[in-house]
Amino acid sequence: MESLNPRVRLAWIVGALIPGVIISVVGVIATRIGAPVSLPWVVGVAAAVVLLGVVAVFFRYRVWRFEVRDDSLYIVRGVFTRVDTSVPYVRVQHIDTRRGPVERTLGLASVVVYTAGSRGADITIPGLTPDRASALREQLRDLATESEFDAV
Repeated sequence: MESLNPRVRLAWIVGALIPGVIISVVGVIATRIGAPVSLPWVVGVAAAVVLLGVVAVFFRYRVWRFEVRDDSLYIVRGVFTRVDTSVPYVRVQHIDTRRGPVERTLGLASVVVYTAGSRGADITIPGLTPDRASALREQLRDLATESEFDAV
């Protein structure tokens, strides 16, 4: 099974910092307007949230794997709840590559596989180099097209 690029951990750490920053800003504003909250308590809560988020990033990275099989895309992910997903190529509607600002800065990309089914039926494979993301998108597109012809 293929793992993600190690730089994805940095992108996930940035995401883990956001709740801590929000807690800090709200806490500082609350202390300024006279709410019964002490600044050390706010800083402690924000630091704990960030620390837990960063620790979760490393566990998340260790678990995240994917494999392109003959008949489906297989993904394993999840820290507390392990999720094994198998996406049959015949269910694939379309495939995108995506590069947000943090991913572009780190030289990463994601592949998003949209499937037939209910609302939110899409799978994202983060933490790929742009070349690997493009190659994976094309490989999955070819396999989906081939499986469509086989189903007929």
